[in-house]
Amino acid sequence: MDSEEVKQNKTDGGKISIKKSMLGALVISIIVVSLVAVFFAGSYISLKSDQITKSELNEAIAKLESRISKTQQVDERVKEMPISVSIDDDPVRGNQDAPITIVEFSDFQCPFCARFQIQTLPLILEQYVETGKVKFVYRDFPIQNSHPNAMPAAAASECAHEQNKYWEYHDALFENQGVWNKVDIASAVTIFKEFAAELDLNQDQFSNCLDSGKYIEEINNDLKDGRDYGITGTPGFFIGNEENGFVKLNGAQPFEAFKNIIDSQLNT
Repeated sequence: MDSEEVKQNKTDGGKISIKKSMLGALVISIIVVSLVAVFFAGSYISLKSDQITKSELNEAIAKLESRISKTQQVDERVKEMPISVSIDDDPVRGNQDAPITIVEFSDFQCPFCARFQIQTLPLILEQYVETGKVKFVYRDFPIQNSHPNAMPAAAASECAHEQNKYWEYHDALFENQGVWNKVDIASAVTIFKEFAAELDLNQDQFSNCLDSGKYIEEINNDLKDGRDYGITGTPGFFIGNEENGFVKLNGAQPFEAFKNIIDSQLNT
């Protein structure tokens, strides 16, 4: 699995939900370790005083197993507890009423994100988005400490969005990533304005939007949400719906990984 890892520390639009299993697993681990420790401590005291019998030992083991079983039942309930994940007002590709949603947190300067965009996304669009089965949501997660041009790239895409050319600009950024990803920020901004001209955007409006930093707060909101939802690298995905819950998928996975999850969700 390939992903660009975050090295920095970690409201409400439309909502989707995913299941929390890590918390439940941690709870079980702590409780089991504690119970075992208490049991053996008690066993040691009893043995030392020569008071333990075989029946008492079996009874203690039965109680321990019962407690573990109850803890596992609690864990199953924890797994079903949803957390809210906002899709905010970010761009959506496909039918708004599609039964499955894919939310991507991505970085325009990330090479693995470009790989997903070029190799995998076209197949998802063809087989699922264009057929009305899936809607695709893009949220910004620029990793600024390693990708200094990612933030202005995200801002440029938002400026294109206000002129109804988001996806065309999104595609241009990824398809031409090699042109702008290693230049200084000022040069990158100049290239971003050239992309806007090639897409026939209003140049004055686009330039004023980009130079003013108009959408920085919006991008930072995406970043915060991504960290809150456990995104630690790019690209990161949530796939599913409210009814069935969401599956988290990390990295530039092959199309088959998405297909397996989507088909499973559609058949549930």
